[in-house]
Amino acid sequence: MMRFEPTPEPSEFDEKCRKKGNAWLAKNSDKKRPRDYWSPFKRDLANGFRNLCGYSAMFDITATVDHFLSCTNHRHLAYEWSNYRYATGWINSSKKNLDDQILDPFEVEDNWFEIILPSLQLVLTDQVPQSHRTKAEFTLKRLGLDRDERVMRQREEWFNMYQNGEISFEGLAKKAPLIARAIAKQNSPDSG
Repeated sequence: MMRFEPTPEPSEFDEKCRKKGNAWLAKNSDKKRPRDYWSPFKRDLANGFRNLCGYSAMFDITATVDHFLSCTNHRHLAYEWSNYRYATGWINSSKKNLDDQILDPFEVEDNWFEIILPSLQLVLTDQVPQSHRTKAEFTLKRLGLDRDERVMRQREEWFNMYQNGEISFEGLAKKAPLIARAIAKQNSPDSG
C-alpha cells in the first residue's frame, strides 16, 4: 500500500449519484444492496488513483468502485464520494464488511510498506505507527497483499517487464510504484 490523496468530487456527482441514490434508499429500505448510481463516475475515481488499485498500488484498468465503509454497515454512505476507493475486484471482494479492521489508502503514509527484492513480498516497515500496526498487519493478510498468488504474479510480471527492458523505470514507477521504489532502494549507494 501507499498514500493516495482523496479525489475531488466530480461536478455532476451530487445530482446524478448522491441525490438519486439517497432517494432510492428512502424508497427501498428492504433491499440488501443499494442500486448502482456510482459506476458512471468510476473513470473519475480511476483518474484520481492514477489507475492504481488503492490497496495493491498496481495498475488495474478494470478495477472497481470500492465502498471503503461497506454498504452493509454504512448504508447511508453508499452514495458518498468520500467513501469510494479504486480497488481491484478480488481485493474489493476480500474486504467484505470488515470496515474497522482494514487500513484506508487515504490514511497510509508512503513509508509504511515496502516490497522486498527479489521475493517481491510486501512487508510493513518500522515506520508504521503502533496505533496502526494491528490494522496494517490484518490488511496485509486479509487482502492477500503480502503473498497471494494473484498479487504476486502481477508483481512478477511488472518486475520481469522492467528487467527485460519492456518498460522503462519511469513507466514502472507509474504502473507499479512500490516495485520501482524497491529497485531504486536496491540500486542506491546507501544500500549495503
